[in-house]
Amino acid sequence: MQRNVTSYLIMLNVLIFIMMFLFGGFSAFSNPRIYILFGAQLGNLITAGEWFRLITSMFVHGGLFHIFFNMIALFYVGNIVERAYGKERFISIYMLSGVFGNLLTHLFLPSAISVGASGAIFGLIGLLFGAGFRHDTPTILRPVTGTALLPIILINVIWGFLPGANINNFAHLGGLGIGFTFGWLTPIRYTKRSYQGWRTVSYLSYGLIIASFVLLLIFDFRYYIF
Repeated sequence: MQRNVTSYLIMLNVLIFIMMFLFGGFSAFSNPRIYILFGAQLGNLITAGEWFRLITSMFVHGGLFHIFFNMIALFYVGNIVERAYGKERFISIYMLSGVFGNLLTHLFLPSAISVGASGAIFGLIGLLFGAGFRHDTPTILRPVTGTALLPIILINVIWGFLPGANINNFAHLGGLGIGFTFGWLTPIRYTKRSYQGWRTVSYLSYGLIIASFVLLLIFDFRYYIF
């Protein structure tokens, strides 16, 4: 059976999690240095030129429960979005949402070490949320679009503001906003012209993922390992 993009994203997240565990055991997930080595976002590093952390941090997780719940959400929402919108728009909006959420994190939480795929996942949720307000959204998708998602969105956003939650709501809200914008403004069905545009953006997205991890390896060897 051919794997879809959602499956490959899950595998990449899990692979990095396993590598972190092999590198430092369970203590790896309480060690800031290991987070930095594997691509976590930190404001002063991004300001110093390590922009690629806006991307690599989307594939790093802070423990077993963190990755478990994020990957369950990615599996469920990702498969719906990928089937409905196609792999080109799926990866493009996933990346745009995650990066925008991380940019908000950089602006408002510059001293925090930030990791996780939830900003990008919220972008997919926002995409489906916005699609529910379009008249041309297929009827079969109505149960998983629009106001049907409002309880999930509200619970997660409110939970993120609770004291001691240790949740980056800036990433969540940034991703949600980007996803909603695309879901509200763009039809699910492709035109020939829009397909070419989204395909180009998807290639750029794949290229940025690869380039970001290559740059991470280079910077790790130059500054953090030796």
